[in-house]
Order: sequence, then structure tokens, then C-alpha cells
Amino acid sequence: MDLLDRITVDPAIRFGKPCVRGTRLTVGDVLGTLAAGCSETELLEDFPQLSHEDVLACTAFAAERERTLMVSTGVG
Repeated sequence: MDLLDRITVDPAIRFGKPCVRGTRLTVGDVLGTLAAGCSETELLEDFPQLSHEDVLACTAFAAERERTLMVSTGVG
């Protein structure tokens, strides 16, 4: 399974924000928690519905979005 397949967008869930498949946790929730200094181990303990692959999928999604943004704006 491609990591990005773990991220879904459904207008009926969290106002269409990208979420980890099968949860209501957004990519932003996961990345924000990590950016605030929480370790992946702590994140996975706090949210047992997540897996290591889900965390990787969130970072892959953010990286892909960044690449897409850079291409669409002609930067990079």
C-alpha cells in the first residue's frame, strides 16, 4: 500500500481536512503534535489507533503538498 493511501479527504469528516484513514485525526493534528515536541512514541501511546506507517503517511502527505505548491507557484 502506498503511504498516501492512508490519508483520506471526506467533506463529511473534519470539514474535508486530510485525515488518517479510519480516524478523525487530521494530518495537521499529527504533525502539530510532533512539532510541539511530542515524540512519535508518545504520539502512538496517546493515539493507539495510529501506527508508525500512519505517521509516515502524514509526513509524506505534507511533503507531497509542499512539492505541489512549489511547482504550482513556479518556485523551486
